[in-house]
Amino acid sequence: MVISGSPAKTDTVFPPRVKKLNWMTVTVMVIFHIGAVAALFNFSWRNLIVAAVLLWFTVGLGISMGYHRLHTHRGYKCPLWLEYFFGLCGAMSLEGGPIFWVGTHRIHHQRSDLPGDPHSPKEGAFWAHMGWILNGEGNHNKTEKMAQFAPDLAKHRFYMVLNSWHWVPTVVLGLILWVTGGFSMVLWGIFLRIVVGMHFTWFVNSATHMWGSRRFETTDTSRNLWWVALLTFGEGWHNNHHAHPASIRHGLAWYEIDHSWILVNILKFLGLAWDLKVATLDSQVAVQRRAA
Repeated sequence: MVISGSPAKTDTVFPPRVKKLNWMTVTVMVIFHIGAVAALFNFSWRNLIVAAVLLWFTVGLGISMGYHRLHTHRGYKCPLWLEYFFGLCGAMSLEGGPIFWVGTHRIHHQRSDLPGDPHSPKEGAFWAHMGWILNGEGNHNKTEKMAQFAPDLAKHRFYMVLNSWHWVPTVVLGLILWVTGGFSMVLWGIFLRIVVGMHFTWFVNSATHMWGSRRFETTDTSRNLWWVALLTFGEGWHNNHHAHPASIRHGLAWYEIDHSWILVNILKFLGLAWDLKVATLDSQVAVQRRAA
């Protein structure tokens, strides 16, 4: 999907590397990482199971099925209530609301590995992984600003409110976990789960633009990396994705396991997904060489 706005406008949202720490973001990240380490000293099988299930809901359904393949690229259609549910799950990953996440990812595709790309490894591996979040202006709650890159989502009041208050579902979930399982469950179900989910997702921005194989000659550095695919429910087949952004299917070969491709077929069987956009190994990709 082509985002609205010119390349110059995207540069003003994510200018080339800004070496000024955003101390609010840094503080939150430090607290969450401390909480994640503390969780390891409060292990129980119940806490582990709760964290794993929540990771599936927030990253598997929220990020992969929702924010990425549905909200950003419209690789399939589903009932509006299910689309909203995926959006809510995505917000509980604490990677920002749907309008911020979708807008950022559309900018990444338009400016991939060029000036204005939010997280190109050409600015350094750490920058691509998480440095881009820790530096510069935070846009997570800049709903009106980011809405220009996600005008389809901005038509829905649900997404506008969820984007501005994207942290509220996580707070509510934390209170539920506190009541049902105590502070140790909060450490696992909120702090550790969110930190693990963030790093898994960030590997797509960093590792899959540095290591792995390239099936398609795209104009960026995207690569297919099996271990990132395993950690991110199929998102690691990144070169396939950059060659065919609208395709709901990322793992194109039989051995490229793709959780979201499997799940969307289950939803289709149940009548909850339709109009699937699907690339195959034989799909042709037209690449226009961009000037260096």
